[in-house]
Amino acid sequence: MDSNQLVLLLILFSPLIAGVLVLLIGQLGDGAAKWSALIFSLVPLALTIYLWVAYQGAPADPNGFKFVFSVPWLPQMSSSFTIGIDGISLAMILLTAILTPLGILISFRITDRLPLFMALLLGLTTGMFGVFMALDLVIFFIFWEIGLVPMYFLINQWGSANRQYASLKFFIYTMAGSIGLLLSIQFIWSALGTYSIPQIAGQWSTYAGPGVLGLPIETVKNITFWLFVIAFAIKVPVWPFHTWLPDAHTEAPTAGSMILAGVLLKLGAFGFLRLVLPFFPQQSAQFAVILALLALAGIIFTALAAFGQNDFKRLVAYSSVNHMGFVVLGIATAAAARGNAAYQQSAIIATNGAVLQMFAHGLSAAAMFALVGVVYERAHTRDLNQLGGLWKVMPIYGGILVFSAMANLGLPGLAGFPAEFQVVSGSWPVFTLTTALSMMGLLLTGAYILKAIQKVLHGPVNRELLHHAEMPDINRREIIALAPLLVLMLAVGVYPMWLMTVINDGVVNLLRIAGG
Repeated sequence: MDSNQLVLLLILFSPLIAGVLVLLIGQLGDGAAKWSALIFSLVPLALTIYLWVAYQGAPADPNGFKFVFSVPWLPQMSSSFTIGIDGISLAMILLTAILTPLGILISFRITDRLPLFMALLLGLTTGMFGVFMALDLVIFFIFWEIGLVPMYFLINQWGSANRQYASLKFFIYTMAGSIGLLLSIQFIWSALGTYSIPQIAGQWSTYAGPGVLGLPIETVKNITFWLFVIAFAIKVPVWPFHTWLPDAHTEAPTAGSMILAGVLLKLGAFGFLRLVLPFFPQQSAQFAVILALLALAGIIFTALAAFGQNDFKRLVAYSSVNHMGFVVLGIATAAAARGNAAYQQSAIIATNGAVLQMFAHGLSAAAMFALVGVVYERAHTRDLNQLGGLWKVMPIYGGILVFSAMANLGLPGLAGFPAEFQVVSGSWPVFTLTTALSMMGLLLTGAYILKAIQKVLHGPVNRELLHHAEMPDINRREIIALAPLLVLMLAVGVYPMWLMTVINDGVVNLLRIAGG
């Protein structure tokens, strides 16, 4: 084991170990629990930054992965604990490592069972890291499920008034996708006798051997394709599988919403990139137009839904589905371009944009949900019709909200613009009409973002909400939690190449494997 493999293992498991330690340290009081959780959460961030620097000059294996670590786990079933990273997964690991300490810091006001809350957040982080690192389908599934359980309890135990309904809906939707995912994994193992993701990517699309359960092999491939697609479509979520998300976001605690929008939604998009495109290149190309149309529906319909919301947090929740629609459009472009040399460059551009959008949206969505939490703690309402005039009493908050909202909107110079611009540029030659219609979604995005700003910041102060008269502006702790997000939104928007160099490395290898 070399030092970089050890660093990868430490990034993966240090949050889980930290969660256990926080529970023990929490016996000394909430203060000890929250500060220890914050300090421990900085460890994987520091290690990820080190890995980011080491990644550039490190050699890759024949499959394009770096720092691969593998030990036997279930050798009788050809399953091993194998982890490694490429440029796509490294970008997502960096996003996760950034958002975790910020979510912990924004949660310092929690007083109800705080050690357990922090431990669940840290355990959730290990689940997310594991999905991005896994190179074995069993390991991938285990970490996929680890990400489900802590979020269920975070919503169920620390959410708002309707938290029972929202957490149950979240669990049922996600578990339904997981059952299909597990079944499809078993189908593939029954045919190929391996769970290795790189091996399956090289064999499954051309496998012509015996079928499974008496079904012809092509039928098995089609079944497994759709089970994978549905599982990941629920997680993204792709319209019309999105209905669990607004409820989960609305009821989740602030840190839960930050992580849910910032990272958990990206697990579904990552599943499309890591598994669906390499495993099923023919089926992906055949049904790419359907995925593109669903992306278009998500972009337009959820933008309309966001505009119609009067709950500030629910508006931001629908905006997440809206922005993830561009990620799905980029993935559909990569799928459609398979085997077509004329579209190869378009596929690279669109997929790069999709991954950058995953990162950029993670920043802006986490900031927006944190800002919703800030105003809710003071006004005790998220009703846009009861807010108003907050810029007069919270000017610093107002400035940060406008900045974050503009990044969410995709204003040039901020992170959302280079991401969505690449998706549109890449998808235009492949899905010209669909891409043109998706521009309507950008117009509607501007409408609901401006509605939120107008309703929250402008107009007369609602004196019926007595909290307004003494509402303190955003405090130092909250500014510290938001500052890294603001800096990164600007850094990605002004000079995206520091991130794109790593992402492009993974994208080019992905499309090579998928036959793009």
